[in-house]
Parts: sequence; C-alpha cells; structure tokens
Amino acid sequence: MLLAIFVAILDLIPVVGSTVAGADQLVFGDLFLADVRAYREQALHGTGITPVFPLWQRPTAALAAEMLACGLRAVITCVDPAQAPAELAGRWYDEELLRELPAGVDPCGERGEFHTFVVDGPGFHTGLDVVVGEVTERDGFVFADVLPA
Repeated sequence: MLLAIFVAILDLIPVVGSTVAGADQLVFGDLFLADVRAYREQALHGTGITPVFPLWQRPTAALAAEMLACGLRAVITCVDPAQAPAELAGRWYDEELLRELPAGVDPCGERGEFHTFVVDGPGFHTGLDVVVGEVTERDGFVFADVLPA
C-alpha cells in the first residue's frame, strides 16, 4: 500500500511540477535499506524534488524508544508472518511489544516485518481515538482493522 501511494505521488510530480506544488523536498523515514533509498533517489532524479532521509542509519532500537518517549502512539496494522509473529497484528506499538519482539525482528519494522498506523504523537494537533477491529489473513499477510472509537 505504501509503495502504491509513493508511486502515485511520483506519477503526479511531472504533472504538477515541484514549483506548482510548492515542494522542493520529499522526506522519507527510511532507516537502512540501501536499495529502497536508491529507488527513491532514482525515482525523483530530474524532478526538481530532493529526497531527504533524516533518519538514515539511526540505530532502530534507540529510535523506537525515542519515538515512544516522545508520545508516539501506533497500532500494528499489517504483519508479514514469514518475518514476524502473526499475533503482532492489532497490538499497540509500545514498550511491552518492543521487549517481546523475537530476535531478528527490527523494532521499527524496517525490513517489512510489520507496518503501523500512527494515531498520536508529535505533530498531531489532536490524537485519533481508535479501536482495533477484526484481524484477518489474506495474500500471505495478517491485517488488523483500525476503526474510529
């Protein structure tokens, strides 16, 4: 899904142009996957938009702890059960979850082990009031619905 959104954004750049859109930079939260970074850099090459990677090479365990300490609240919405326990789907991303992650699962899910939906944190005027709904498996992934409370 995130890739589809990113590709849709890249498709719009030639149409609106960076000056019309008012943007000359696009910020990414990538941490250490060089192939993903290279893809983003190549996709933006020649558009007038500079990719920015402010978290690049940050140690993920420390970053996860820092995000939680700053008030980030998130729900795990998708799990790749080939890389992480399916039971993570629908859990809140918190200190307890980080302590329970198996060895080899990145605490930020950087290898695609899991994806989150952030509901509150720095930059939010008001957090989102949500509940976790149904957890289902399809297409080799485990998804948790996030619904308005």
